[in-house]
Amino acid sequence: MKDLTKIEEILLIAIWRLKAEAYGVKIRQNVSKLINKDFTYGNLYSALNQLTQKNYVVKHQGNTVPERKGRPRIVYEITPSGYEALRDTQEMNNLLWDGIEKIAFDQVCKQ
Repeated sequence: MKDLTKIEEILLIAIWRLKAEAYGVKIRQNVSKLINKDFTYGNLYSALNQLTQKNYVVKHQGNTVPERKGRPRIVYEITPSGYEALRDTQEMNNLLWDGIEKIAFDQVCKQ
């Protein structure tokens, strides 16, 4: 089983959702919206580098765009190992939450 930190899990899901649009600005916007707070570029690229070192994502040059003065965007793509880590994480989360219904959780919070 491959362990992911919560931020690695969130980033991999964001990359999966964004597909060919999975480059820095778009990933950051997606994650910031998901977690409902600003996610800095420093944190983003640090976590993306970790995912790259773990071979969960690869990066490659995307299209050149005028906003980047002809420089290509760096696009991230999930590797088979990354998908496997996501699957393992989802299975673990399902096991952890198995048997705990949302209504039961809501009742505990109201006490």
